[in-house]
Amino acid sequence: MEKPLEIRWHGRGGQGAKTAALLFAESAIEEGKYSQGFPDYGPERMGAPMRGFTRIDEKPIRLHSQITNPDIVAVLDQTLLDVVDVTSGMPDDGIILVNTHKSPKEIRKLLKLKGKKVCTVDATKISLETIGKDIPNTVMIGAIIRASGVLDINTLIKNIDKKFSKKYNKSVAEANIRAIKRAYDEVNIE
Repeated sequence: MEKPLEIRWHGRGGQGAKTAALLFAESAIEEGKYSQGFPDYGPERMGAPMRGFTRIDEKPIRLHSQITNPDIVAVLDQTLLDVVDVTSGMPDDGIILVNTHKSPKEIRKLLKLKGKKVCTVDATKISLETIGKDIPNTVMIGAIIRASGVLDINTLIKNIDKKFSKKYNKSVAEANIRAIKRAYDEVNIE
């Protein structure tokens, strides 16, 4: 990598954007990379827009600031598309992933995007069907891995299994792993 890979996560409080940023960073570390994962809150309440950030590099990361020019943007709640300029600072070859039932073509038109790789996955549907709750964060991580090739999905699965089995229980870990695998298979990429 010439420069750190930077991911900006857009979500609402309670959707797991902070957790996604941290899990992605931890999985990168498991692969021997250097990484940071951290949140940025506005009003700290359930449902309020918030951002998470992940940086990954092959060498130590000396930069400790918010991400303004992300290589990848993950939008956990499509209602944010009307509220926040989620593509702010993205390069022409960036990747945007949106949790929606819409196609990448529809999102491209809605956001008036030229260039960029546009990806969609119905993370809400997948999380409801596999986890039983509308928490799209781990689903989105699986989709990002497929769209970007940044990490090996098996590294993420091992990390989720270890962390979630300890923090929650084995069935929660297994449900999240099923959700990740489905997102990896079902993400639409244009």
